[in-house]
Amino acid sequence: MRVELDVQDFFYESSSSITLNFGDTDDRVAPETWENWFHRWLEVLQPHLPPASSYEIGLRLTDDAEIQALNAQYRHQNKPTDVLAFAALEVDFPHPEMSADPLYLGDIVVSVNTAQRQAQQQGHSLLTELAWLATHGLLHLLGWDHPDEESLLQMLKQQVILLETIGIVIDIEY
Repeated sequence: MRVELDVQDFFYESSSSITLNFGDTDDRVAPETWENWFHRWLEVLQPHLPPASSYEIGLRLTDDAEIQALNAQYRHQNKPTDVLAFAALEVDFPHPEMSADPLYLGDIVVSVNTAQRQAQQQGHSLLTELAWLATHGLLHLLGWDHPDEESLLQMLKQQVILLETIGIVIDIEY
């Protein structure tokens, strides 16, 4: 299985002159690392994937201002959020026939500003929080949702499993 990941690192490109508090290390995730992670995550999620020879996903790392604008435009909530997912596939529709072209699953947008605050609140690294949010967005692209407590718990458990596949252990109470 192949994964084509289009990483748009708007946050780091636009904030080169801004000093960020990453602690002792720079938690910036290289595009190759993101690609490896998404490949491993999709392998775990294979039973939930529509059949395709390869998949395409967009990942945009941005700031609070841009994600607030997107959140206002698409969700009518004029405030920053941590992650937005724009799924390309309809959950209840038949899946397209397999082709040589990658199956476009959608786009994930993550606010690094919000991720940094949440990482500090949770007491883990920014890298862990970014991976956590990316898995959350990926599950939304695949039709997972959390309208109630039970479905939220199932989604959180799946996120923990996905993080473990890339060597991140997260202690979460659910």
